[in-house]
Amino acid sequence: MPKLFVFGLGFTGGALARALAAEGWAVAGTTRSGESTGLPGLPGIPVFPFDRTHPLDPAALAGTTHVVSTVPPDDLGDPVLDGAGGMLRGLGLAWAGYLSTTGVYGDRDGEWVDETSDLKPDLGRSERRVAAERAWRASGLPAHIFRLAGIYGPGRSAIDSVRAGKARRIVKPGQMFGRIHVDDVAAAVRASMDRPRPGAVYNLADDEPAPPQDVILHACRLLGVEPPPEMPWEEARATLSPMALSFYADNKRVRNDLIKTELGVRLRYPTYREGLAAILRGGNP
Repeated sequence: MPKLFVFGLGFTGGALARALAAEGWAVAGTTRSGESTGLPGLPGIPVFPFDRTHPLDPAALAGTTHVVSTVPPDDLGDPVLDGAGGMLRGLGLAWAGYLSTTGVYGDRDGEWVDETSDLKPDLGRSERRVAAERAWRASGLPAHIFRLAGIYGPGRSAIDSVRAGKARRIVKPGQMFGRIHVDDVAAAVRASMDRPRPGAVYNLADDEPAPPQDVILHACRLLGVEPPPEMPWEEARATLSPMALSFYADNKRVRNDLIKTELGVRLRYPTYREGLAAILRGGNP
């Protein structure tokens, strides 16, 4: 029986774990605390503590055939490779995956990028991601790199922001964001396991990059509520956190052709419209 080990059982890692557990795979993984609280749909799976101050017990990896890391790099490097790289190399893995970000392409002023585009990170965290990608590809593991656009899904979407009264329609002319539903992330990563190509890099984004204010407007229409007023960028920027400002710093459109042609992926939610409608219905396509 194949066994998946997930470093970082959060929003995305949990979705992948649930998908493979539903297929009958053995699944285990890590959280910082070693607790499974907040992992709906994964009752009883082994969860181990892991971060730079909590080394992983080698016994946790027994029987692992596939491993994926959702853990971001820090100022010291990649915590998973630094803390468990030797153990992973000793497993004879069939497949390994590292979840990165489309932020590695930097700001392209709204132009398209694909997997062959130069990496031009212009934020500190994106520079760390580039270094982490290189470390995984040089790790001696059968590593596959996935560059994720903005991840959304049930509990983390424009629908949820509008319902919580936190949505804003900030208008920065020409700004484009790429998105990907968390279930489509899981499906694409799963498809790679069936068609391994160590060293491969894949963009995970949907078919329609869109201005963020359009997504909020659509969510309001689905909910039948009055949308918040448009807020010009020059007015909004003074009110945003450094993290929020950084999201607006990069402007690009991300091509996803490779996951379709090479992995045979058919997106369940090809645009934010299908994704938000499914969230409103309770997650069903």
